Amino acid sequence: MLGILALDTRFERIVGDAGNPESYPFAVRIKVVAGADSPLVVRDGAPDEALVARFIAAAQALEAEGARAIISTCGFLVNVQDRIAAAVDVPVMLSALSLYPLVRASCAGRVAILTASKPSLGARSMASAGIDAADVVVMGCEDIAGFAESFLAPQERQAARLDREVLEAALVEKVKVMMGDYPDIGALLFECGNLPPYAKAISRAAGRPVFHMLHGAALVMGAQER
Repeated sequence: MLGILALDTRFERIVGDAGNPESYPFAVRIKVVAGADSPLVVRDGAPDEALVARFIAAAQALEAEGARAIISTCGFLVNVQDRIAAAVDVPVMLSALSLYPLVRASCAGRVAILTASKPSLGARSMASAGIDAADVVVMGCEDIAGFAESFLAPQERQAARLDREVLEAALVEKVKVMMGDYPDIGALLFECGNLPPYAKAISRAAGRPVFHMLHGAALVMGAQER
């Protein structure tokens, strides 16, 4: 069983989203961390201590319930990756940003990071992931129609329904512009756990491989096979 730490949200999690159980080929158990509203986590640095304590408690509960590994639905939890990993005895990968060394080593060219919020992916978050900002291209989704209203707003203002086709088209167009501006990009890495449903369309548009949290989940779960 894979344990998943989830933010406390009301937006629709379609298949492919890191918080949808149907996104995985193995059993999962999701723990929604009470009070973990998007604006409290999507930030350049750790959430406040009370919220971090709730994430740690949720991770420990998942381990006690039989989780063999733990991920999360929000890549900005890379800011507390070390603390949560130290609190349990199973592999923990809270952000696809942790895949960066693998992506950089296996793909020629620069890595483009697609993030929910470019302003929030600052020096502290990059440092937590071991990424030199000068080595990457960062594309934020905060200005894409329908994205901020769904994923970045406070819970009470989040759109409950998602127009998948409109969002996919907007993401593809923005990626095409990015590739035109930075033709040396060799691979794309999704920070955001809401972006994997659009990976195939984005990979086709960019002509480059795409890496995301579901790949991280497969990695930590595959390492448990015996």
